[in-house]
Amino acid sequence: MLLSILRKGGMNLKSLGLIPKLVIGIIVGILIGSFGGILPVRILATFNGLFGNFLGFVIPLIIIGFVAPGIGELEAGAGKLLGMTAGIAYSSTVAAGLLAFFVNSALFPLFLTPGSIMLDDPGNPEHALLPSLFNVDMPPLMGVMTALLLAFTLGLGMAAIRSGALQRGFKEFQQIIEKLIKGIIIPLLPFHIAGIFANMTHAGQVAEILSVFLRVFLIIIALHVSVLIAQYFTAGLIGAKNPIRLLRTMIPAYLTALGTQSSAATIPVTLEQTVRNGVRRSVANFVVPLCATIHMSGSTITITSCAMAIMVLNGISFSFPMMIGFIMMLGITMVAAPGVPGGSVMAALGLLQTMLGFDQTLLSLMIALYVAQDSFGTACNVTGDGAIAVVVNRVYGELAEEGQRQEEA
Repeated sequence: MLLSILRKGGMNLKSLGLIPKLVIGIIVGILIGSFGGILPVRILATFNGLFGNFLGFVIPLIIIGFVAPGIGELEAGAGKLLGMTAGIAYSSTVAAGLLAFFVNSALFPLFLTPGSIMLDDPGNPEHALLPSLFNVDMPPLMGVMTALLLAFTLGLGMAAIRSGALQRGFKEFQQIIEKLIKGIIIPLLPFHIAGIFANMTHAGQVAEILSVFLRVFLIIIALHVSVLIAQYFTAGLIGAKNPIRLLRTMIPAYLTALGTQSSAATIPVTLEQTVRNGVRRSVANFVVPLCATIHMSGSTITITSCAMAIMVLNGISFSFPMMIGFIMMLGITMVAAPGVPGGSVMAALGLLQTMLGFDQTLLSLMIALYVAQDSFGTACNVTGDGAIAVVVNRVYGELAEEGQRQEEA
């Protein structure tokens, strides 16, 4: 019904971005769950079951296809500059995740009731999701942890032996998986979201979920802003520059990322604004493209916050050791995040499944919640890249000057 209205209004659905399509999917799902009856909801549940099984099959392939060549490429330009930049970027990503954990641990108990939304809870059949009409088993080729270990082993191996042929082969495999994500998973995602919300609406849980996650999103945005302020005050302190001016100069990069949802597409703007902050062109040319791949502080905040909220609502307990392990692994895994909207959460699906115990229903809900505000996480990521460039510029400059003095002596 909503789709036909949009077509009559002359709106081309193909031209819509992913977020508008997801919003349409949520609205259509709520309408079907409210007025469509049991059969349409079960048909959508069947689609969700098939899509979820396919997603489970694809997750190990995503991990191998992106993590292995991603790690293998990091050592392509080995040197002090690479090690320094990668270390700072990883530390920033983990610190952002830990900040999200501590803030969420303090704030979530104020408005989240543990176990208040138990999807597929047999103890509350009136609030359970409807089952699918049929199911098709799609077993993955290997377990998620096996895929992670294999990807790390191959990636580190390619970096150590500088295997050009193997790296090219994995890059081609990465292109295949990226086309799979862009051509199948992303286009079907709005239908999947429609099915999830239709089922939750029929179970009488959608109103509470939406109200809760609106407040969670506000906390996430506040965390993004806090992290950027901390990053630029640190960069200003180390680089002997005005942090407010540094951050103000990077606003065009933030707004560009907000519109494109892509760190890669924002690189030219980020690069130019970074140079305007007094960073050497040679340093900026290296740091900005590299950090667009490996620095994911905004995405880590979002994934950590959404995951914790889902765990609380579904009565899944978590602890600091569990979450710090998850955050540290997340910082490594997201190095290989696909360059598509929602790519970070796609790369994180394996960790959510193995380390936090998410099933296919929770993974699907996680994708929906993450993608709905992906642009803000991306904007936080790329804006923070400018702060890292200021720090590297100062430290690397001092190292270069020290090396030159030693040569002259």
